[in-house]
Amino acid sequence: MLMQVIAQTFTHSLTAYLKDSNAYGNTYFARYFEWQGICREKWFYECISRDMLQQEGVFITKHAEQSYLQETFPFQEISCELNAYGVKKCSFWLEFRFYADGKPVSVGRQQIVFASHERKIKALPAAVTTLIQRYVK
Repeated sequence: MLMQVIAQTFTHSLTAYLKDSNAYGNTYFARYFEWQGICREKWFYECISRDMLQQEGVFITKHAEQSYLQETFPFQEISCELNAYGVKKCSFWLEFRFYADGKPVSVGRQQIVFASHERKIKALPAAVTTLIQRYVK
């Protein structure tokens, strides 16, 4: 009998503030990239490696994008859900889903590549790949 493994989803909450808004009063588009970074760092720290694998190499963002579905405004609570997919020998993708008031407001993704300190692409450590796989949806 095959057992189905249910992927974990990492969730991190943020609050939008006045500093996050533009002249029209809605959230400035670039904040979502900043929030992707905050959520990603929190996930790495809590779920993958507290030292970000500094002894073994570096994580490099090769690609990042963000699609906007609905405006958000200062003082809204923003929830970010993170899952991984497309895990390969040296890279993987992260998907970010942002919600406000329970409604989807934005979706983004990043391709992350692992590299040596000399910036040469190298294989993800096996233990790290196993941890990332827990979040594959």
